[in-house]
Amino acid sequence: MNAVVLDASFAAELGQRRQRLSEKLGDRVAVVGSAPLAVHHNDVEFPYRQDSDFFYLTGLNEPEAVALLVPQHPEHRFVLFVRPRNPEAERWAGKRLGVEGAKEIYGADAAYPIAELAEKLPLYLEKASQLCYRFGLNEILNETVLRVYRQQVALYARRGTGVQGLLDLRFLLAPLRQHKSPWELERLRQAVEIGAIAHENARRMAKPGVGEWEIEAQLAADFRRLGGQGPAYPSIVAGGANACILHYIDNNCRLQDGDLLLIDAGCSYDYYNSDITRTFPVNGRFRAEQRAIYDIVLRAQQAAIAEVKPGAPYHRPHDAAVRVIVEGLQDLGLLVGDTAALIAGEPPAAAETFKEKEEREKRKPHKPFFMHRTGHFLGLDVHDVGHYREGEAWTALAPGMVVTIEPGIYIAPDIQVAAGQPPVPERWHGIGIRIEDDVLVTDTGCEVLTAAVPKDPQALTD
Repeated sequence: MNAVVLDASFAAELGQRRQRLSEKLGDRVAVVGSAPLAVHHNDVEFPYRQDSDFFYLTGLNEPEAVALLVPQHPEHRFVLFVRPRNPEAERWAGKRLGVEGAKEIYGADAAYPIAELAEKLPLYLEKASQLCYRFGLNEILNETVLRVYRQQVALYARRGTGVQGLLDLRFLLAPLRQHKSPWELERLRQAVEIGAIAHENARRMAKPGVGEWEIEAQLAADFRRLGGQGPAYPSIVAGGANACILHYIDNNCRLQDGDLLLIDAGCSYDYYNSDITRTFPVNGRFRAEQRAIYDIVLRAQQAAIAEVKPGAPYHRPHDAAVRVIVEGLQDLGLLVGDTAALIAGEPPAAAETFKEKEEREKRKPHKPFFMHRTGHFLGLDVHDVGHYREGEAWTALAPGMVVTIEPGIYIAPDIQVAAGQPPVPERWHGIGIRIEDDVLVTDTGCEVLTAAVPKDPQALTD
């Protein structure tokens, strides 16, 4: 199952990651579990995909495994629990790492069969102040960790030392994963390069009468043919009004003359992901209304990218995109009113709760046209880990962070405009446009990793 080669450079990278987390752990112990096998139907399983946190720290792509980081232990600072070798099982499903391989290949200080986790884990918690664990989809591991934790807390009264609380590991690990190392950026660049080629091939293939599913198949073939693991997420190939469905993945319609095609597709390479969206006319010619909306979205994206720089609060690119979109829709007569008031929406109520704030945000006049944020972190997960804000303070962008910048305008045939806004004339209905690039924060500004994928309207037409 190992899709990524554990060569010397990757082994060194993994060791550095574990060391950085260990420094944050101090006298705490981290327990990190592998992803469980997922059943597709009956006894058919999905292709295995490791949990990103587990992979980030171990590089191991096997199920039924647990890693411990025990910084205060005199000898066993990195411990692996894995499936033992089993020739009969391996004949069906492939070679297992085994306890010996966990030490020899993956550098564990100690390794045990996974069946011994409940027995061995308490020994590594005796001098720990906290147990750090992310409760997730593995219910069996969740129960084991909770049972051991309760036992340790009960023993504290007699011993006067040991575990005193649980901490979600994400609070320590996510900030480390936010900042991509040179090794990680190499993988991201490769995922981007493959994604760029696939997008260009898909654009050339798009013609009236071609099935959305045919383009989806071409994308998937290119991702694999060029060395990727496959799609980073289900590809969106949305012709015409289908583009107004944000996560449209049916991909079961034929492209129509005069429609736009929105393709949102990315490649996974060594577990790292690209995320690219382009929108273009199926027949090579924009209608006037399509081009008007496209130009607004492109200007919004350019304004947002200009705000990606070290020290900038995370929300600033989104705010820049919203302003351009609101002003553009005003110019077209699709929004009316004072620009600042349209952006701000209703004034907050006194002692507003978070839920009330969310509901107020949804009522802003531009939301029927642009209802999502302008981007997200990108890395091992497509929507990668990391806090966007702490309380009222937004996270500051920093070198090594990778974000997507993806504004859009969607005018669904059944669009319901905000109170006080004019109805949308029918000639605008069914236009959905999103433009998305992957952007690296650098020491001096930013680098658009996906710049090779055309988005200038002249490059998208005959």
